Amino acid sequence: MRSRHPKALGFRCYPASHRSLTLVLWSLVALVVFVNFHLLIIHKEEETMSTHEIRRSIMRELEVVEKEKFRLAPPRSRRNPRAVRRKGEKKPPTIVDEFLDQSSAVHDMFFPELNTAVDPVNGGNDSMYFYYPGRIWLDTDGKPIQAHGGGVLYDKRSNTYFWYGENKDGKTYKVNSKGADRVSCTFRCYQHPFVVWDKPYLAVEALNSIVSPNVNDLCQTHKVDIIGVICYSSKDLWAWKNEGLVLHGEEKNVTHDLHKSNVLERPKLIYNDRTGKYVMWMHIDDANYTKASVGVAVSDSPTGPFTYLYSKRPHDCESRDMTIFKDDDGKAYLIYSSEDNSELHIGPLTDDYLDVTDVMRRLLIAQHREAPALFKHEGTYYMVTSGCTSWAPNTALAHAATSVMGPWETLGNPCVGGNEVFRSTTFFSQSTFVLPVPGLPGSFIFMADRWNPSDLRDSRYVWLPLTIGGVPDEAADYSFMFPLWSRVSIYWHKRWRLPEEWRDS
Repeated sequence: MRSRHPKALGFRCYPASHRSLTLVLWSLVALVVFVNFHLLIIHKEEETMSTHEIRRSIMRELEVVEKEKFRLAPPRSRRNPRAVRRKGEKKPPTIVDEFLDQSSAVHDMFFPELNTAVDPVNGGNDSMYFYYPGRIWLDTDGKPIQAHGGGVLYDKRSNTYFWYGENKDGKTYKVNSKGADRVSCTFRCYQHPFVVWDKPYLAVEALNSIVSPNVNDLCQTHKVDIIGVICYSSKDLWAWKNEGLVLHGEEKNVTHDLHKSNVLERPKLIYNDRTGKYVMWMHIDDANYTKASVGVAVSDSPTGPFTYLYSKRPHDCESRDMTIFKDDDGKAYLIYSSEDNSELHIGPLTDDYLDVTDVMRRLLIAQHREAPALFKHEGTYYMVTSGCTSWAPNTALAHAATSVMGPWETLGNPCVGGNEVFRSTTFFSQSTFVLPVPGLPGSFIFMADRWNPSDLRDSRYVWLPLTIGGVPDEAADYSFMFPLWSRVSIYWHKRWRLPEEWRDS
């Protein structure tokens, strides 16, 4: 009995000991897991803070506010002194008037000569990767880039950027004294083949004086505006190779949308992951801007050739300045100026990106905005637009929305730096596209055109850093939740470049 009692006692205590040991072991395991989890969280937070600090340090240089100072001599009157004494002096021209006047000193300031061109091949190491807004920009063949009113597509399959735009490499003329400036090539009037001019309006004037007053009507269709859509490729967003015309103007068929007498503007490209097609949308119009339509073309390759499909008025509405936007979920949208440019319309595209759906919303009603450039950051949609002042530069406005279909809030002028005149004229340019910078969240390249209406092929490109962050300091519309939006800032720089770190992202 004595000998069994301890055994019985030992038998009864063993399960308790085992349970205690197991509990201790599992407690230690839980502690180790908890400690590691806690350390992982701390590491992630430090990593996030470190990434944020690195980004801020990278972008700090681009966000420096550069001031611009220039003194302009008062323009001399071009009027006869006797007329001035009799009728008095006219109101002096504005800085924008002088900017548009090819003979003024101001014009030369904003359109520097060829010897200051950005040259990726022969420019030297001192200018490597630097952008010079407003200077002539040469491609890798040493010729000025012709990609006006365009946009950039990043192709993941080839890890290449493709820049598409209007080729305006021809002389400039007016359709009529009150008409828009147009581009032409060498002109031959087929009704009167003995006359060949490189300035169509002079040919028409001459023929009117020697033939009949109706010659202008006969020769109108032989004026040229559509040369085509051109494409450039790049790995670094600075040195661009000319890939040639990817969509050609039509030479002979006068009924074709792309006949050289018509208008093709603001071509934009997106890639359809479902169909494997590259889809181009563009503004299509006639010589008098009464067609007001969009055109669609498609290709299997980013360098074309693109097959033109058709044109239409989306949602049975006028469409002039336009762009397209592809969201993170693959859905795409068309945004266009309508109702005599008094408002913007937006609507989703079909799944193949070849047409619009029946859904449409009206944006910025009665605000008269055009040249939309739409982009997205951290779930919020942003857009930069221009006023409607023909070729004359005007004040840009930034807008924001939590849904791409709206409602949209107007945040105010995004331009920072330069001087008051620079900011009120969007640095003497007009928006065309906003390109996200890879590896630098919240950082973008603002792409704009500095139009030269007297010589459209010499229009320049203004690329500047755009960032999202901070509270807007002004607003044009207080319809809802204005203080919650982050500020859109476009910083003026005479010379700047992207940080080297972005290429490693």
